[in-house]
Amino acid sequence: MQTPDPAKTDAQSVAPEAAANDAAQGNPIIENTDDRVAAAEAKAAENYDQFLRARAEMENVRRRAQEDIAKAHKFAIESFATGLLPVKDSLEMTLAADAATLETIRSGVELTLKQLAGLFEKSGVREVNPAGEKFDPHRHQAISMLPSDKEPNTVINVLQKGYVLNERVIRPAMVTVARAPDQAQ
Repeated sequence: MQTPDPAKTDAQSVAPEAAANDAAQGNPIIENTDDRVAAAEAKAAENYDQFLRARAEMENVRRRAQEDIAKAHKFAIESFATGLLPVKDSLEMTLAADAATLETIRSGVELTLKQLAGLFEKSGVREVNPAGEKFDPHRHQAISMLPSDKEPNTVINVLQKGYVLNERVIRPAMVTVARAPDQAQ
């Protein structure tokens, strides 16, 4: 008695199932195994080509994004710098005036300061002048503590104004803070 070869039996049972799957997917039924292998290799080559194209496209997108980010960093302050040019021009004109009196120089500097304040406002730079406010270590830098009748930890003197850029502190205000009169330093 002959024993059936398990490899042949499995191959014979798989072939009809694979053919049924191909037919269900809209692929033509291929009876010859050489034709099936050739079709599978062609499909694999097509998929590999699509994969390579997609990978190349992703690489191009990544490279373009990196270039855009580099340009954004490089030219981020362009509008701010452009806004500073009239301020610089005003200062240079003030210094170039030959017969300027102290009063005309003062008024020129005041106008220049208004230009600068307008540019700051337009660019999102805001002044922090915390006189009378509660001391905030995130926005203020305490230089000293002085005895005062005011509530402890209250800003009593602003030595240098601070600045925030879109709510982010770019320079803390330098302040003197009140302490209770009987507190030792």
